[in-house]
Amino acid sequence: MFEPSWSTRTVEDDPGAPFFTTHVVSGSLTEATWRNSELVGPYDRDGIRKLKDEVDGDLYVSSITLVRALLADGLVDELHLFVYPLTRETGPRLFPDDAAQAKFSLGACESYENGVVYLSYRPQV
Repeated sequence: MFEPSWSTRTVEDDPGAPFFTTHVVSGSLTEATWRNSELVGPYDRDGIRKLKDEVDGDLYVSSITLVRALLADGLVDELHLFVYPLTRETGPRLFPDDAAQAKFSLGACESYENGVVYLSYRPQV
């Protein structure tokens, strides 16, 4: 989803560019298409655990499918959510109907003038 805008940008183009060029988890790609990115391959719980240990810093995920898998496998350290003031009749939900019950602690909350609310949650163990 971010590839068209961010895959070719450099830090000179935008200071946020390095944030969007990193590891790609995909079961359909055969090579990474972003500059400065590495194809991890299909989702694998143990591979993601290893990646978390190897990467210096945080890993950010924008794929709802990947977030769901990470949540189910207990690999999420923190959720950063931006809630927008609009509704959709249909569409993907972060927690599907058959998701296991989970508890989270609120770490941060901030509201913006445009009505967007930022929430940070940590899983309770």
